[in-house]
Amino acid sequence: MSTVVCIGSLNVDLVFQVDRMPVSGESVTGHGLERHLGGKGLNQALAAARAGSSVALVGAVGNDDGGAWMLRELAAEGVDATGVATVDGPSGTALIEVDATGANRIVVIPGANGAVTEEFAAAQVSRLAPAAVALAPLEVPPAAILGAMRAAKNAGMTTILNPAPVPADGIPTGLLDLCDIVIPNEHEATTITGIDVHDVDSAIAAGRALMAAGAGSAIVTLGSRGAAWVTPDACGHVPTYVVKAIDTVAAGDAFCGNLAAALADGVEWETALRRACAGGALATTVAGASPSLPRLADVNTLIATGEVT
Repeated sequence: MSTVVCIGSLNVDLVFQVDRMPVSGESVTGHGLERHLGGKGLNQALAAARAGSSVALVGAVGNDDGGAWMLRELAAEGVDATGVATVDGPSGTALIEVDATGANRIVVIPGANGAVTEEFAAAQVSRLAPAAVALAPLEVPPAAILGAMRAAKNAGMTTILNPAPVPADGIPTGLLDLCDIVIPNEHEATTITGIDVHDVDSAIAAGRALMAAGAGSAIVTLGSRGAAWVTPDACGHVPTYVVKAIDTVAAGDAFCGNLAAALADGVEWETALRRACAGGALATTVAGASPSLPRLADVNTLIATGEVT
């Protein structure tokens, strides 16, 4: 039985380095082209698995080399991919440029991720129940996430939404009502709530606005400043850990996956948040998405010592 069910995208990440980001119309020389597992759904599933959970993933890949490769890699990591459909056409692909400071820009071509339907996602989540936690970002059609979260709620799971990316027409009506926890970053929280999130106080205000819109509780991640959180009974701030960041790709996914794994394991709220912050910080110290997702032993070491091993 899975303890965490993730619903979301699977991408082949093509990552390359640049000294600096080009401006419009400019060509720069890149270097170090690499292929990694990616997609927010896959990243979060892998993060939760490396954090010690038994994890199942729901989504879709294409009937191409990239899709077959992703399924083989998931099996090697111990992630249950029986909920991942193989459809005609290309798998999702992400083109990721990373500059000398560790900042990144990403272009995502959805491919097979667009084929995930509400009915399929709901059926797979119901099949994989019971589980402790359902975790979903928004890189597959929003209707599929609605169906998955509804099925997860009906099965008694704790439901966690990472609203990334925010759909152009906003969060689907009724989705926040299905979410026990919603985890936007500061930019997503600003887009969703209209509150200018720039510090802990404004993040808490945005968290309260998300709860007023239906979410059970909210966590707003603030990058190097940690995370602000709001529940019906309290609010607070958890600082992150000081590390030498070289690539911020998948840091948010590491945060979400580690939080889901901790909560599924029965860890209390603030300890789970510290694990999530440590996981997100560690992810910035390694280039690439899937290679950067830490294992629980490294997360615990960072929490205990404040040092990266």
